[in-house]
Amino acid sequence: MLRGAVALVAVAASVLLLGSTATPTPTPPPVADDPADPIRAAEYWLDGAGIREAWQTTRGEGVTIAVIDTGIGKVPQVFGEAVVGGTDVSGAGTPDGRTPLGAVDGNHGSWVASLAAGRGKPDGTGMIGVAPEADLLSVSVGFGAAAAVPFTEQVAKGIRWAVDHGADIINLSFTTNTLDWDESWDDAFLYAFEHDVVVVVVVAAGNRGSGTNIIGAPATIPGVLTVGGVDQTGTASIEASTQGITIGISAPSEGLLGVSADGEVVSWSGTSGAAPIVAGVAALIRSAHPDISANDVINRIIKTAMPVADAQKPRDPLYGFGLVDADAAISANIPTVSENPMGDLAEWVRLFRRADSAPTPEPTLAPVDIPPLPDADAPTEPGSPLLPSADSLRYGTLPLIALTVPGILVALGVTAAARRIRSARVPVRHNPDSEE
Repeated sequence: MLRGAVALVAVAASVLLLGSTATPTPTPPPVADDPADPIRAAEYWLDGAGIREAWQTTRGEGVTIAVIDTGIGKVPQVFGEAVVGGTDVSGAGTPDGRTPLGAVDGNHGSWVASLAAGRGKPDGTGMIGVAPEADLLSVSVGFGAAAAVPFTEQVAKGIRWAVDHGADIINLSFTTNTLDWDESWDDAFLYAFEHDVVVVVVVAAGNRGSGTNIIGAPATIPGVLTVGGVDQTGTASIEASTQGITIGISAPSEGLLGVSADGEVVSWSGTSGAAPIVAGVAALIRSAHPDISANDVINRIIKTAMPVADAQKPRDPLYGFGLVDADAAISANIPTVSENPMGDLAEWVRLFRRADSAPTPEPTLAPVDIPPLPDADAPTEPGSPLLPSADSLRYGTLPLIALTVPGILVALGVTAAARRIRSARVPVRHNPDSEE
């Protein structure tokens, strides 16, 4: 059991966290719960995460959880009164979002929803969710070949629909295996944050056992509460969790139960299951404290987490702030916060998205008057190819003559001058026989 695995640390933490408690609320009627039932006994997280204790205060009444997944099946006993609305954003499902999508993962949405808010049987047996009196919205999406609409578009549309139809909490039990996310998700997640919706409380961190070594979007989006997975002893799961600096809280992800779309209770594992456990805890908090903000819901979850021995403080890449404790999250006296402890998406967008630039204005072109070209010269009569034309005389012969004649004259002058100089230099020979 989770609390048994960290008993010594958890006792010390409870003394610190529960020394001052919130104002008690009236105790609700006992929940129909038979711990001796084999199925209830297998739900070890009900005791390990303090959920049964939290039921003494609330079971999630008045809170709505949107499950954006493969669709919540029509199982009357488990989901009959729980699902109060739905839609399909994949283009392949039915308008109510209740038809399971995908040949392989069709039951996934039903498993997730049953962990978050499954009703259980009136006699206290059978599968029961963390917040069994919370309402559910079923938003069906398609993965891979099960979708006729791009996945990023489905998620953005699904989030907006959930917010507009009264979701207090949105559960996204999937990962994209990439750190980045489509820019359309900026506006969708900001839309949820601005409407005071807990998103998510819960984004699955991914599964190391299936080759996911780092968390991926939407678990990397500032403001969401990313959930890591632990096994039955409270140890980080190798098969059903991964690690990353954005993990905020851990919850059971191995040996889980879930109700399939056909009503069968099955065993499964993965942070896809850890996420709705935390979503259910968020519903319990909002039900017990109706006026609480989404930021304070997240803050209560992380501030009251059960510490894990040998984990990094204050935040560990495997466990986040620790193991979820529903009872402490509801009853502890926690100061309110003004900011989301998981980060500010609006500020991230401002810093890391390029500012939208105004479109380049189209140039306005006005007609320009161009004067007409002069008329072409009239054609001349063809002459003999042996005789020079007027153009050849004008541009060839005459310039050549103008340059050649002065050159010849200069050359003749130079030659004559040279002869005179040579003549003047002939020596006069003296004749001794001549008389003066």
